[in-house]
Amino acid sequence: MFSGGPSYNKLKTNLRLAINRLKLLEKKKTELTQKARREIADYISNGKDERAKIRVEHIIREDYMVEAMELIEMYCDLLLARFGLIQQMKTVDEGLQEAISSIIWAAPRLLTDCQELKVISDQLCSKYGKPYSQACRENTLGNVSEKLMHKLGVQAAPKLLVERYQRPKIDRIKAAIVSKI
Repeated sequence: MFSGGPSYNKLKTNLRLAINRLKLLEKKKTELTQKARREIADYISNGKDERAKIRVEHIIREDYMVEAMELIEMYCDLLLARFGLIQQMKTVDEGLQEAISSIIWAAPRLLTDCQELKVISDQLCSKYGKPYSQACRENTLGNVSEKLMHKLGVQAAPKLLVERYQRPKIDRIKAAIVSKI
């Protein structure tokens, strides 16, 4: 009734599914971001700078999310490539420690986007134990990717970055206005 360990077939299948879902989500979010960039140009040309700034911050957040998804996809790919190590070793392999810790840490944060990550996380937790999984979720071991933690963090985008995103749009609009005169 209750299994004592992880289901390797389930883990392998969900790793593949997660990679495919993450690729689709990355593509979708990138396309939506391109559309939003055009909207920003419209806001700036209509003098709605504050509205444009809010949209820019949203685009930056989405770009961070896409980059985080790319990292998680890469980690899932790494686990698939070294799946034999996961099956054979009782403890976490040093070469897989960052990938496994990062996936366990990121799973609750990306749960709404990619449900397969929860299954993967649960299987890894079943394999390596509850204390290890709790340490990963809290990052007490310090194995979670710093880049991933930054990308999925809740901090607001730096003002300089927001201005850099807006600047090309403003320059293009000014050039278009000057060329029409």
